[in-house]
Amino acid sequence: MYNAPVRALTVTPLDGLGEIQPGDDLAQVLCDAICRQGLKVGSRDVLVVAQKAVSKAENRYVTLNSVAVSPEAERLAAITRKDPRLVALVLSESTEVLRSKPDVLIVRHRLGYVMANAGIDRSNVTGTDRVLLLPRNPDESAARLHSELTALLGVGPAVVVSDSFGRPWRKGVTNVALGAAGLPALIDRRGEIDRNGRKLEVTEVAFADLIASAAGLVMGEGSEGVPAALLTGLNWSAAPRPADSLLRPLQEDLFR
Repeated sequence: MYNAPVRALTVTPLDGLGEIQPGDDLAQVLCDAICRQGLKVGSRDVLVVAQKAVSKAENRYVTLNSVAVSPEAERLAAITRKDPRLVALVLSESTEVLRSKPDVLIVRHRLGYVMANAGIDRSNVTGTDRVLLLPRNPDESAARLHSELTALLGVGPAVVVSDSFGRPWRKGVTNVALGAAGLPALIDRRGEIDRNGRKLEVTEVAFADLIASAAGLVMGEGSEGVPAALLTGLNWSAAPRPADSLLRPLQEDLFR
């Protein structure tokens, strides 16, 4: 049974977290912000944390000058007009190149995401020669934060690790869930009955993506400096499922 959010949903940005550094205790940083703002946290609340904050805490930095450039990286760099070192790093994080053209390099990330540049980012990263990779396993990162926050707060909010994605055939980016713990990232409603008595045949709700997108409205995409938000007022009854349940299997890819 799917329980939609209740009548009122509150999205509160966590302010004053500062710049996350490698080795920081991210759970403690988030807990301090929650307590400083006097927020009450329940087991059906969700803390959305930007992927970049998680990657910084996990020291997923790479210095481009340390990257060896292969002939294939040189070839793709010429096509895409991108730094060959960046392209080499993208290839090392990917299993397949899906599209390459000037200024565009779309790949299948080793974790299964289809995305530009394997999620490697330079924005809001100090230093001219450093880039930031995605967490090694965002679901594990979310699960660790969920467990640590539960220990610190007594009752832990569910956790979503979010990132901004472009979408096929639509302009603009929106936040999606790379990792999730303590909530059902995907809710299967197939077999339920609609208001007219018809059985739902294909409906699955990307619950964690909806939550990430809502949080993105207060977290921002540029210089806002808000890497986390707390959502209160949600409810669900389905069992927890990690964010990798949102990935469509290759055999269901209609465009290959």
